[in-house]
Amino acid sequence: MPLSFAALVFWLSLLCALLSGAPCAQAADVLIVCDSQLRPVAEIVSGIRKTLTAPVRLVSPSEVKGKLLAMVEKEDAKVVVALGKSALDEALRLPSSIPVIYDLVVVPPVVTRPNTTGFYMATPAREYAELIRSYLHSIKKMAVVGTRSQLNVLARGDVPSQSVFGVRNSLEFVAAVRQMDEADAILLLPDSSLLTPAAMDEAFLVSFQKKIPLMGISEQNVREGALVALVVDTVNVGKLIGEAAAKVLDGGSLGQAPPSPPRKYFMYLNASTASRMGIQLPREIVRMAKRVYQ
Repeated sequence: MPLSFAALVFWLSLLCALLSGAPCAQAADVLIVCDSQLRPVAEIVSGIRKTLTAPVRLVSPSEVKGKLLAMVEKEDAKVVVALGKSALDEALRLPSSIPVIYDLVVVPPVVTRPNTTGFYMATPAREYAELIRSYLHSIKKMAVVGTRSQLNVLARGDVPSQSVFGVRNSLEFVAAVRQMDEADAILLLPDSSLLTPAAMDEAFLVSFQKKIPLMGISEQNVREGALVALVVDTVNVGKLIGEAAAKVLDGGSLGQAPPSPPRKYFMYLNASTASRMGIQLPREIVRMAKRVYQ
């Protein structure tokens, strides 16, 4: 009597275990270096799995420190996905023949390694500029404040130079916000060393005193009083990574494509802030928001 499929799988697994001394495991085409305990990582991995049918394996940066190449060879992995700075640092040490896709960095680093591309987690200034042009017509001039490296990536060509303020620390950030008397809105760029709790408290105070709304980087900013924030959809980011990995597995090449911004965002609004500052929120933009704080 011929063996059933299930029985065949069982006997093959048993034979493999006997020969190797350990249970058989399916090799991973894609090795994802990440801290899987972090919520954004879990969401990105979810997006990758929704797009990619190839087998993947998750390993932590500490697990592969100094031995990522050996793990890639053991798994016969075709692509390495690095999520976060420490993961990327390890991946960049791999031979250039191994494709590397990175993400979970706010501003992309300068990478000269071939066969490498990635995505970054910050929202470009042009997304806010387009939102203002389409829906927030009372805002005529948006000022942007952030570090020079952030401005070069997130605001280059999207904001007039006289409306861009480069700062180096939280003290300079607060000083810049205090000097913005002619702006109709102030866009913050994501940098934890600038946007400290004390600096944000001062920025909100100045914002309400001058009736110049802040455009934040997170839902928390909006909850605390920022007018709006466009927050990256991390599951969609994972889908983009999965698409890039699938291209490689299908015989394509990463080349040395420049890092790409996210493509999808969640919008959060604070209607109370808009009312206090005399800004009308059209019903269409309210409907588009994931959440509106009153």
